[in-house]
This record gives sequence, C-alpha cells and structure tokens, in this order.
Amino acid sequence: MIKDYRNYLTIERRMSPNTVASYCHDVEGFLQAVDLEPKVIGPSDIERYLGKVTAEGLSKRSAARLLSSLRSFFDWCVMEGEMADNPCDRVDAPKLGKYLPEVLSVEEVSAILESVDLKAPFGLRDRAILEVLYGCGLRVSEAAGLRISHVHLPEGFVDVIGKGDKQRLVPLGEVAADAIRAYLPARPVPAERAFEDILFLNRFGRPLSRVSIFKLVKSQAMAAGVRKEISPHTFRHSFATHLIENGADLRIVQEMLGHESILTTEIYTHIDTKTWQKEVREHHPRG
Repeated sequence: MIKDYRNYLTIERRMSPNTVASYCHDVEGFLQAVDLEPKVIGPSDIERYLGKVTAEGLSKRSAARLLSSLRSFFDWCVMEGEMADNPCDRVDAPKLGKYLPEVLSVEEVSAILESVDLKAPFGLRDRAILEVLYGCGLRVSEAAGLRISHVHLPEGFVDVIGKGDKQRLVPLGEVAADAIRAYLPARPVPAERAFEDILFLNRFGRPLSRVSIFKLVKSQAMAAGVRKEISPHTFRHSFATHLIENGADLRIVQEMLGHESILTTEIYTHIDTKTWQKEVREHHPRG
C-alpha cells in the first residue's frame, strides 16, 4: 500500500523526492505504531499517537506536519475506495503561534562568507555555495542539484528547478557570479558522465548531499562566531528579509523564492515588522 501511495505522491502530486520520503516516513511510522489496517483506524487512534509522540518531545509544529502527512495518506485511501471518510477530519491540529524563522543580519552573513578560507582545498567551492544560497535564495536541494547549464553568468541569472519540477528564473548578483567563476577552474573532475553538468561536486567528483551543505553552513557559522541556530534555509530567509527591508516588491520576492502563494512570502514582512518594533522599543523615549 505504501508503495502505491508513494507512486501517487510522485506521479500525480508531483512532489519532490524529499517531500515524498518525508510523507512516507511519517505514515510508515504511524502504521507500525498503531499496528492496525488503515480501514479500521479512527480519530482516537490518531489522537493517541499524536499525544504519544508529543509527550516524547515532538514539537507542536512537527506534530502539525505529521498530521498533514496522515491527512494526505487517508485522503488517498478514501480516493482509492479503501475508506469511507478521512479520520483526520475529526482530529484538531496542534495550536501554533506565528512562526518567524531565524534571520541573519547583513553583518552576520558577511562574517560567515568572509570566514571561508579560499586557500583551503574546497574553499572556492564552499564560498560559491554560500554566495549562491544567500545571493539567490535557493533551497538546499536546489543548490545541491544546480547544473552548470542552468547558470547563465554573462546574462546574470540562474534557471532553478524547484518543488514539483517547477522552473523559475532568479537573478544572479555579480558577487555570487564571481564566486562561481573563481570555483569553476578548481571544480573536481566528475566521477561519471551523469555528473558532468552538476555544479557543486565533492572530492570524489560526485554531487554534494544536502547533509554536506548543512555541515558546511554550521561549520562556517561557528568559524565566524555566529551563535544563532542556523541551517542553509536561514540564508534563504535572510535573502528574502533583506530584499523586503530594502523595498523589494513582495510579488517579485515571491517569484524568486518559488512560493505558490504570496501568503507564504508574507511571513518576511512580519520579520521586518519585528525588526522595527525592536528599534522603536530600544530607541524611542516612550518605547
């Protein structure tokens, strides 16, 4: 059953491999824990499971994502005629506060970028990766899979294949472009023909994994003395926030991030608001 559900997510919903893996992992974990056939599962089974994993330390936000995975699975079961209705429809989602992602200041971004030792064996590559993450606002999977043929240095843009294989064009700043130009002559020889067009390769000539880029970001933040809890996605958040703080149109930022809904992009206006509210509190006589 899980195999058929996986095919549905991949082929019909056109979800990314990472999203498919996440949904299936959530569903498999739930089914193993309750040890019941999907058609006999009710709302109380789901509520008990959510209560258990929350008690074990799962955050409310992760529990909400888990419920979303289960809702998708049971919607598919209903569509396939396995069930009459979706038991998740009678389960209340965890109450979430407004989520404001961690954002780096311009100075913190600069410190992280400048912390890369360009004379180290992979310094030029690492600097280019960080410049692209911040300069283009890419997701980590988009940066890891970026193709040389999709990087248009003379024209100043990159052709990004995002979630659901959706294509978007993102401007490439001169600093990021220069970092890529500097890296290309030092790029490792591809281990296979299939990797010849992949921009960022490891020392074995194979594509970098998402985990490798996570480790890179963490180590360079530490080297720069930045103590915030950050990930590659933090550069994407910072990219959007700094654009909006400097007057960029919300619709344009939405297109560059590849958000389907402008409501998703709107979170960065709240971050900007949080910034100036802090300034008022700190500097106004009656703040």
